Amino acid sequence: MTLKLGLFHPIYTYDVQGSETLARLGGLARKAESLGFDSLWLMDHMYQAEPQGKASEPVLDSWTTLGALAAVTSRIRLGTLVTANPFRSPAHLAKITATVDVLSGGRVFLGLGAGWHEEEARAYGIPFPPVAERLQRLEEAVQIILKMWTEERASFSGKFYTVQDAYCNPKPVQSPHPPLLVGGSGERKTLKIVAKYADACNLFCQPEAVRRKLDVLREHCKAVNRDYRSIMKTKLVNLFISKDRDEARRNRASSLRDLAPERIDQYGVTGTPEDILDHLQALEEVGIEYVMLHFEPQREAEALELFSQEVATRF
Repeated sequence: MTLKLGLFHPIYTYDVQGSETLARLGGLARKAESLGFDSLWLMDHMYQAEPQGKASEPVLDSWTTLGALAAVTSRIRLGTLVTANPFRSPAHLAKITATVDVLSGGRVFLGLGAGWHEEEARAYGIPFPPVAERLQRLEEAVQIILKMWTEERASFSGKFYTVQDAYCNPKPVQSPHPPLLVGGSGERKTLKIVAKYADACNLFCQPEAVRRKLDVLREHCKAVNRDYRSIMKTKLVNLFISKDRDEARRNRASSLRDLAPERIDQYGVTGTPEDILDHLQALEEVGIEYVMLHFEPQREAEALELFSQEVATRF
C-alpha cells in the first residue's frame, strides 16, 4: 500500500489541563511525527459537535493551536479538517495561514469548507446563509486566498467579498503556495470548486460512494481542462481498533454511547488490525491516496501504537 497517513485530533477533553495543555498536545504531535505520520489535523469549531461530544466540552481554536504546535514539532505537516469559511474573512484567513506556514518552516496544509454547524455560528453571532450562498462564498474565498498567497497586492471584487490592494507579507514559505484542500462531497458545486482551484479533496461520504464521487470529480476536471491526477484524493476514517474484534466493538459503543444504536453501527471502521487493513486497501483500490485517521480519544495513544505496529508497517 502507498497511502499517506494523517492523524485527525478533534477532541480536546483529555488534553485541556491548564498549563499542561500544550505539553500534552505537543507530545501527541511528536508521537505521530516519530511514527511516520505525514500530518496532524485539527477541526475548526468553537465548541464541540455530535458525535464527538457535548457542546460544553473544551475546544481550542484551531489556528492558534496549530501555531503553538509548529513550535514544538519539526517535520509533521499541520492542517485543518476543515476551516469553516464563514468564521473568518478570506483575506484574514490567508494572512493567518501564511503566518503559520512561515513559523512552521513551510508545513501548513489548509483545509477549507463551506461550513455546516448553523447552531454554533448563530451562537457566536456569525451570519450563516443557506448552503447555496455558502458554496458561492467558498468559491470566492478560495480565489482570494490564492491571490493573497501569490500576488504582491491582491485585489478581488465578487458578489460577497471585496479585497483591494491587500498585502500578505511575508508570503508563505511553500512555493507556489501551501496546498489547499477543499472538503465536501457535493457533486454539482463542491467537487467543481475542487477541480477548478484545489490541490486536494476530502470526501465526506460512505466508502461505497467514493468511486462515484471520484468519477464526478474526474468529469469536472475534464470540463475545466485540469489534470485529475494533480488532485490528491483524501478521506477521513474513524477507527476503533483492537486485537480483539469484540473488544473493538465494545470500545466503539462506549465512545459513542450518546448515539442511537443504528447510527453507531454506521460510524467508522471497527475491528482488528487485519479488518482495518482490508478497509484501507479497499479505499486505495477506488482511488483514495491519503487518509486522515481519527482514533477513539479515550485510548488514542494505545490505538495509535497498535495501528502503527500492526497496520502502518504493511504500507
